[in-house]
Amino acid sequence: MTKTKVAIIGPGNIGTDLMIKIIRNAEHLEMCAMVGIDPKSDGLARAKRMGYVTTSEGLAGLEKMPEWKDIKVIFDATSAKAHHYNWGIVEQYPDKKIIDLTPAAIGPFLVPPVNFEVSQNQRNVNMVTCGGQATIPMVAAVNRVAKVHYGEIVASIASKSAGPGTRANIDEFTETTAHAIEQVGGADKGKAIIILNPAEPPVVMRDTVFTLSEQADRATIEKSIHEMVAQVQQYVPGYTLHQAVQFEDIPEDKPVFIEGLGYRHGLKTTILLQVVGAGHYLPAYAGNLDIMTSAALATGEKIAKG
Repeated sequence: MTKTKVAIIGPGNIGTDLMIKIIRNAEHLEMCAMVGIDPKSDGLARAKRMGYVTTSEGLAGLEKMPEWKDIKVIFDATSAKAHHYNWGIVEQYPDKKIIDLTPAAIGPFLVPPVNFEVSQNQRNVNMVTCGGQATIPMVAAVNRVAKVHYGEIVASIASKSAGPGTRANIDEFTETTAHAIEQVGGADKGKAIIILNPAEPPVVMRDTVFTLSEQADRATIEKSIHEMVAQVQQYVPGYTLHQAVQFEDIPEDKPVFIEGLGYRHGLKTTILLQVVGAGHYLPAYAGNLDIMTSAALATGEKIAKG
């Protein structure tokens, strides 16, 4: 079977973990090149030791190399700002697609178990954020049973797992995730909060999802949530419900005020998640990074499979 050759831009924690995942687990993808801008990068050095093409001249450097013509899928694990530059290069080559792991959101949001079909006619797809990949499936799971008026997520991650890119993109994280809660999760209004927890030893990723929806059968909603958890576990085995799903009635005579929507009543659903990383390259507590690389790999595999 001929595999699709890929390149990764960004040899940091996310890019290196993704490289290891492709090498170990990919059925339809073949690692070809690692791209960075720092000649002293550990990720570039690791890729070179493993026999892959490397360049410290950015994507423009790879564009000049003979391997460029055979690469069909590019994973961008840099930053929101850098992605605009990288897409400017890739956009010129109709035979190439880019999977964006930054919050740039030039292309449509993609969460594999919810809306993979958007990738079929797109050359640039955005993987939202780590918090979005973990929580939007849950908002969507509720929304497919009962219309969600409001979805709020709180992503708590170990401070040690938040590198320079994550910290530089905090504003983009909250804005991009909130938009994706609406556009992919189906909520009328979305909100996202991220917490960098400095605890030692580092804690695993925990996510809390709150939805306010129309009234519906609680058992049906819970069944939908468990089915969605099982779908995510197909590519992120460490993705689990941390506690049982919780429900609370918001009565019509005691509605809550939601900015942008006004007063709303209905059914409040609380979903508590835990994400433990696979430990391919990153420590197990870095589930926030693992879910991004796992979602990107799953997307790349489906694109290559066709």
